[in-house]
Amino acid sequence: MDDIEVKCYSGYTYAERPISFTWQGKDYQVAEVEKEWRGEEAKCFKVRTVNNKLFQLCYNEAQDKWSVTQPDKGATRC
Repeated sequence: MDDIEVKCYSGYTYAERPISFTWQGKDYQVAEVEKEWRGEEAKCFKVRTVNNKLFQLCYNEAQDKWSVTQPDKGATRC
């Protein structure tokens, strides 16, 4: 899996809301969090970027690791 670096707003807890991320050498700014949910092992976000692309970002708290998929490219749920 490709490395991803996520910058997020963290108030009361870590990873409350992603703000931007770098994936496959490209920087993306999050324009909107369309959906947020908790999977069995991760906190997940469906985000739309400023250039109108959809991504699913998931933060695995136990592994302290982010993952990314593109929902329109056959993403799986957390």
